[in-house]
Amino acid sequence: MKTLATLSVAFLAFVIVPCSRAQQLTPAEIREIAKENETKQEELINLEQDTARAMQWNNGALFRRIYGDDFVGILPSGQVKDKAGWIASIENSGMKYDSFIASDIRVRMFEDTAVVTCLWSSRGIHGDQHFSKQYRVTHVYVYGQRGWQVIASQVTLLPGSAPS
Repeated sequence: MKTLATLSVAFLAFVIVPCSRAQQLTPAEIREIAKENETKQEELINLEQDTARAMQWNNGALFRRIYGDDFVGILPSGQVKDKAGWIASIENSGMKYDSFIASDIRVRMFEDTAVVTCLWSSRGIHGDQHFSKQYRVTHVYVYGQRGWQVIASQVTLLPGSAPS
């Protein structure tokens, strides 16, 4: 079983590290790269779950911290927002969420860039209308001195969910 785990880690490292460089790495270096990538993936999953909680509470603090200054986001309506506009739309949405959950989180790493997709499911009230919605979301993250920063976002309302 331990051999299978070692082979799996080695395979992942070879997939992640360019082939010419991977041939020069020792098994210990390959394991270390795989461990670092696993840690980064866990960080990204946690950030997606934190994002869902911030959305539920209409709280812009997380977005101020992890969204890059050059962030560009596309709302379900097709509207393009910069960081300030995105945060304002969250804080001033008028939505009162009973729940907001990020699930089906998938992380694809490309050196210091990651593409994260997930399913947002929300229930709540807007005005006097109850709603239940699902969205497919894509976030593009870049890793730098400040840690992971979201630089782009696309939110798509799924069929069967009425826009509010």
